[in-house]
Amino acid sequence: MSDGAAKYPNTSYSVRLPRIVSAALVQNYVIRLSFADGVEGEIDLANELDGEVFLPLRDPAMFRQLRLDPELHTLVWPNGADFAPEFLYQLVKVPV
Repeated sequence: MSDGAAKYPNTSYSVRLPRIVSAALVQNYVIRLSFADGVEGEIDLANELDGEVFLPLRDPAMFRQLRLDPELHTLVWPNGADFAPEFLYQLVKVPV
């Protein structure tokens, strides 16, 4: 049996994604984030705004429209841009 599900039929895997519980714009592209597990800190997204969906966020007025999506538990913008919560979590956990 090469299929893991067939080899271990009673095994289930639970992956818990980080959940952002609060987000506040500090200045420019810097956001203060707090996660459900108590991790919190500031991240600067200035160097992460590449690609078709993120380029409009280089406009400070557009960037300021960020909000915390209550279902996705991550940052979203009106143009459809969002960041994976696990990516943001890693940015917060990196020592400066």
